[in-house]
Amino acid sequence: MKIWIDLSNSPHPLLFAPIARRLEYAGHDVLVTARDNAQTLQLARERWPAVEVIGGDSPRGRLSKMATMGERIADLRRWAAGTRPEVALSHNSYAQIVAARSARIPAVTAMDFEHQPANHLAFRLARTILVPEMIEVDAIRAKGAKPGKVVCYPGLKEELYIGDFEPDREILTKVSATPRPRVVVVARTPPTRALYHASSNPLFEAALRTVCDPEGVLCVVLTRHAEQIAAIEGLGLPGCVVPRAAIDSRSLVYASDLMIGAGGTMTREAAVMGIPTWTLFAGKPPSVDAWLERHGKLSRLTAAGQLAPLTPRRRRPLTPEELRERGRAIEDVFVRETLAAAEPRSSRRLVVSHTRAAA
Repeated sequence: MKIWIDLSNSPHPLLFAPIARRLEYAGHDVLVTARDNAQTLQLARERWPAVEVIGGDSPRGRLSKMATMGERIADLRRWAAGTRPEVALSHNSYAQIVAARSARIPAVTAMDFEHQPANHLAFRLARTILVPEMIEVDAIRAKGAKPGKVVCYPGLKEELYIGDFEPDREILTKVSATPRPRVVVVARTPPTRALYHASSNPLFEAALRTVCDPEGVLCVVLTRHAEQIAAIEGLGLPGCVVPRAAIDSRSLVYASDLMIGAGGTMTREAAVMGIPTWTLFAGKPPSVDAWLERHGKLSRLTAAGQLAPLTPRRRRPLTPEELRERGRAIEDVFVRETLAAAEPRSSRRLVVSHTRAAA
């Protein structure tokens, strides 16, 4: 079977790498397309050197985004006509879902942020929708997700792939020439170009100033766009490093004492690992973050002063083996539902899995 995976954002190459390996091991052909957006393409090429590049960076503004997505839909549709995949898989790649629907290719989409406005499009066009079990079906039903097509998986999407690495013990020397610092902080910038996020987050800059003030602190800021690199370097903060290319972020977070996240996925990756994690996401909080907060794995930052004093972490993070064990059940769901979506509707099982949402 030909299975088409589209990567439209930086977390997606990591998310789909173990799924692609599992599908290929079972004898299926995995075809990968990627958008040259943020660190997506660089991370994709590390895993799939022959990845097909279709589409570019995400522009600002709703109209510009719509025009860019329209172009990518047409390009993906032409690519699909030539390669003829039997099923499409993504984490809410809207362009892929529309292109697949127009080409009559069943689409499987995953999503863990119920407040994304474009869910209205993806949920109506996809054949199967994969969501974490802590998201209430009513929260996505209003976005067009019919309960019969919703499949809930156990845990968080980050748990599927976060253990799929071996920590690089030299990662700190690769990002900074300074000797081993007393405290290592990793910060992830806000998704400032996203429709679901406020245009700015002043608390993020205040947080950086707070953590970079004490001596012996290394703060590595992982940016999304070129303008964020310039803005943060312009602050002139001591002990602050801004990598200009994609790095092994999992190893970096694994070696850190504290994570400050103004976005979503990387913040949850740190929390799942067991790293002390603060979120200052400026959009409407998703159910998955609320779940992590209830379980004491994530704290909400409302004032930069909450970060002081900075101390080394007290506990070790979970080992990659422990993390991988948590991801196996989620991987099973992704693989099973992707293969099932390619079956003709008339031949699909009448009795659906217990993981499907009740109608």
